[in-house]
Amino acid sequence: MMADLLVRYVDHLRGERNLSPYTVRNYRDDVWEFLRFAKSHNVEAVGEVDRSIIRRYLAWLEKQGRARTSIARKMAEVRSFFRFLVREGVLDRNPLLNMSSPKLEQRLPSFLTAQEVTGLLEDPVADNAFGQRDRALLELLYAAGLRVSELVGLDLGDISLARRELRVKGKGSKERIALMGVPAARCLTTYINEGRLSLLGRRLTPALFLNKKGGRLSQRSVQSLVKKHAGGTKTTKKVTPHVLRHTFATHLLDGGADLRTVQDLLGHEKLGTTQIYTHVTHKQSRQVYLASHPRAGTRNKEQGTSEL
Repeated sequence: MMADLLVRYVDHLRGERNLSPYTVRNYRDDVWEFLRFAKSHNVEAVGEVDRSIIRRYLAWLEKQGRARTSIARKMAEVRSFFRFLVREGVLDRNPLLNMSSPKLEQRLPSFLTAQEVTGLLEDPVADNAFGQRDRALLELLYAAGLRVSELVGLDLGDISLARRELRVKGKGSKERIALMGVPAARCLTTYINEGRLSLLGRRLTPALFLNKKGGRLSQRSVQSLVKKHAGGTKTTKKVTPHVLRHTFATHLLDGGADLRTVQDLLGHEKLGTTQIYTHVTHKQSRQVYLASHPRAGTRNKEQGTSEL
């Protein structure tokens, strides 16, 4: 019975919510883990799930040494499952209603300095197909703030070099227009006219970024390429495609862009998701202020300036 309800829920995720296969698999696996745990504690039906079994499940996860972020994610997915059952009329009430998840420390997103970005973008030697491809995809990740899934999902028809625009399919298959600057457009033009044709060979595919066999480049391959080229720079930071997305947002805000514009360019559904970047820029602004302003405090003491 519980397994049948999970199948219905997965169909709902695939159909109505149009989530990616990867996300659906995570939801399914995490909910199934909870249902198996409940069954091992003599819970035979979803209607028998109460706060007691949920607390025991949380305690079990902590005993397993699961990270707080992992536990919070699992709780959110189980809560979503029971919300679905209430909506479908299977249950009258969500047993997780008003139950709090483990509190998470808010981690500020890592980002690169302008100098570090320049070093990364210039690492690929664009004298062959692979160098042209890598330079173009790195430029595009930073210029447009794309998720790695959005980057590898791009087709030739999604690109307008004349307008320097991209048609991007984001989370939940929601489309948005992303922008790129002149350097990214220039590198993309070279790659499309030269490198891509070389990688394509005799294959026919609409994919923009290709692997050595002429097929669509995978997310894992892009992650490896970013890591490889970061290794060729002087930065000691862990660099991923998502760090470039964070860098895109941070540099926009530092340059004077308003939060709503950044939200739109990132494809965030909620403004709150974008607001974390303001913490980064505020922290950076404070450091610059303390180091630069004559009367910020530290320099006053060093220079012996009177407070009166």
